[in-house]
Amino acid sequence: MTDARGVCARSATDLSVNAPYVRGWAEAKHAADRLAEQLHTLDLDALFPQLKADVNVFGEGIVRLGTIRPATAQALATLIMTGLTNEVLRRAAAEDDPPTATS
Repeated sequence: MTDARGVCARSATDLSVNAPYVRGWAEAKHAADRLAEQLHTLDLDALFPQLKADVNVFGEGIVRLGTIRPATAQALATLIMTGLTNEVLRRAAAEDDPPTATS
């Protein structure tokens, strides 16, 4: 599912023979459900009312966020950057800690 930027292809309105639509959609559904759970945990699920799984004409699963407000996009970017920063810090701390010897 790629456009010129490698992002999205048209939706699967014209189905193609031999494309693994069910597998692609199932992968997208799993990812959309995980995202919905996390958004719910953060009490942000109402900001993404159009979140859903879909599939393109090549059978690739896609997750649609729907139309969102600029503030919502900025909040999502901040959450992603916060998560990445925490992960980097966690890994750096793990590398700095010497392994403990057990007898």
